[in-house]
Amino acid sequence: MESTLQKEATLEQAIDLGLRADEFDMIKEILGRTPNFTETAVYSVMWSEHCSYKNSILWLKTLPKDGPHMLVKAGEENAGLVAIGDGLGCVFKIESHNHPSALEPYQGAATGVGGINRDIFTMGARPIAQLNSLRFGNIDLARTKWLVKGVTKGIGDYGNAFGIPIVGGEVFFDDSYNTNPLVNAFSAGLIDTKKMISAKATGPGNPVFIVGSATGKDGIAGAAFASKDITEDSANDLPSVQVGDPFMEKLLLEATMELAETDCIRGMQDMGAAGITCSTNEMSAAGNVGMDIHLDRVPTRQENMLPYEILLSESQERMLVVVEKGKEKVVKDIFDKWDLHAEEIGVVIASDRVRYFMNGEMVGDVPCQSLVLGGGAPQYKREYKEPAYYQEFKKFSIDSVEMPSNLKEVGFKMLGLPNIASKRWVYEQYDSMVGTKNMTTNRPSDAGVVNIKGTNKALAMTVDCNSRYVNADPEVGTMIAVSEAARNIVCAGGEPSAITNCLNFGNPYNPESYWQFVGAIKGMSAACLKFETPVTGGNVSFYNQTSMNGVEVPVFPTPTIGMIGIVSDRNK
Repeated sequence: MESTLQKEATLEQAIDLGLRADEFDMIKEILGRTPNFTETAVYSVMWSEHCSYKNSILWLKTLPKDGPHMLVKAGEENAGLVAIGDGLGCVFKIESHNHPSALEPYQGAATGVGGINRDIFTMGARPIAQLNSLRFGNIDLARTKWLVKGVTKGIGDYGNAFGIPIVGGEVFFDDSYNTNPLVNAFSAGLIDTKKMISAKATGPGNPVFIVGSATGKDGIAGAAFASKDITEDSANDLPSVQVGDPFMEKLLLEATMELAETDCIRGMQDMGAAGITCSTNEMSAAGNVGMDIHLDRVPTRQENMLPYEILLSESQERMLVVVEKGKEKVVKDIFDKWDLHAEEIGVVIASDRVRYFMNGEMVGDVPCQSLVLGGGAPQYKREYKEPAYYQEFKKFSIDSVEMPSNLKEVGFKMLGLPNIASKRWVYEQYDSMVGTKNMTTNRPSDAGVVNIKGTNKALAMTVDCNSRYVNADPEVGTMIAVSEAARNIVCAGGEPSAITNCLNFGNPYNPESYWQFVGAIKGMSAACLKFETPVTGGNVSFYNQTSMNGVEVPVFPTPTIGMIGIVSDRNK
């Protein structure tokens, strides 16, 4: 029987997995041979837009990354880290879960909350607060009502059960989001800066563990699914949506915090997008090492899972941990105590390759650097052009608008508009008081303010973006988004420190959509330099669009800004 490694993938299979023909040729050149199906699947998720940022990385590199409080810059670890004094740091990040939420709003939103919190505590920080930024379509549509109910319940159920307060956020409605809602989740955590856990694998001979939940068939190739347009056929991608378990995540958090107090860890990363594939290759590439991984040792929820299914599964509440050789028992004992899996599935090797085995047979052999962001993954600078509407918008003059005589009537009408009216129905589903750190539950402020116990300081945090402004002028509109975030921090008594961003745009192969993206990057750079608030990281979500009269149009460009600030005296 022909071995799995020798059975070559076809171009048709590569295209079905989301690769382009020229990218398949690049892979063959890198490997010096035609990849098998498993290897092709590995490249398809790692070279997806969601993982590689191949259509955005060249512009993202232009964002300012230096600031007075920076300890970990964008791209260096799972999330950004800024110093807040007294030996403490704040780890924070925002990410999207748009496509999963469009198909299955409850689990899509819930697992977005779970994933962003894992990015925080994987670095050794305990999450202390969450925010969210939500965009929906016309509120009168039955689909919009279904999405709003599912998304808000998913966020509330997961966050409330996990036990981290939601201290702020925003909700916005517009027809452009009818098909494709935006669900952006933000989390911040506190850390002793001397105890940060790196996502770099080190030490050939050190064992590699998978910890947390078992691996199932939910979320297979979710990263690739998030890197294409939503169409009428997208319902067939429902298995790409992950299923979350907040109680399992709470156990994983406590086990991780306990593990962080030991000297056993030599590297740890959340198993989010692209699952085992992503964590094994990114950790190896970051540490300039390789790994041998035995997929048959991975705890699974279904029998007879194929190698590519195990590799591409995005089952939630899992992490990859590199442990110092000889200290395996300490790790196992901690996870046994919390009733979680902790299985040794491989070893770090002195190589530049990650090799995958199934029942003793090698089913994949890939050079890890060729797969990762900033390594060998493709980097494209797409064509962009100014859309016709931009010059039309510039013709508008406020002088052409007649002053209404019935201002009282207009005022009441405006107060009833969905984007101005109270969002109490949404935020009252969220627990804002759990953990007793939130200072703004009963004393509302422009930003959420969270007490840093044991000090006289607090953290202020906010998420902001007026996407209608960004649509009108992407560069100026994004400056306004950064400025609004800074004002909210200042009005809450804080000093703006740094930002994370969630960049939600249309198809990058559409020159007019890409023009909006480029303008937003330029505006963000200018504003962040002005406020001395460097960009610590975040994510890019392309392929967000809505069908209008049979035509696919992009959502309003929405570069959501998550900003934190330091309140030096919480009494003020």
